[in-house]
Amino acid sequence: MKAFVVLSLIGYLVVPGAAAVLGRCVVAKRLQEGGLSNFEGYSLENWVCLAYFESKFNPVAVYENSPGAYMGFGLFQIRNTDWCDKGKNLCHVSCSALLNPDLKKTIECAKKIVKGKEGMGAWPSWTQNCQNSDTLERWLDGCRL
Repeated sequence: MKAFVVLSLIGYLVVPGAAAVLGRCVVAKRLQEGGLSNFEGYSLENWVCLAYFESKFNPVAVYENSPGAYMGFGLFQIRNTDWCDKGKNLCHVSCSALLNPDLKKTIECAKKIVKGKEGMGAWPSWTQNCQNSDTLERWLDGCRL
């Protein structure tokens, strides 16, 4: 009986988190449908790479940088201090709307961010992991788009 309760509790805790993570090709398809392929000159591969290094394809990820500092929301870990309603709200969106797996609000906000002077460089993880990568094409390998 005790084992059943423990296993049930573990199942309850594990399943919701695992269900939120999207597959690489699902992410690519949604980003493409949202108009990010070659948006502002950045290939779809760049966007998929960014999504991986920001959230590991988890559209409901919330990360607190350090207590009292910024928090990142969603697939691209969009910062609350500037972009959503817990800060300057430059995207005119609630931070919780950035956690929707349909990615519509996330994509709209990402477009506003990348139109800024830093482009995709607004995300340090893109600069470090994707910007000068010679293997970007791997992010779309096997995806039917």
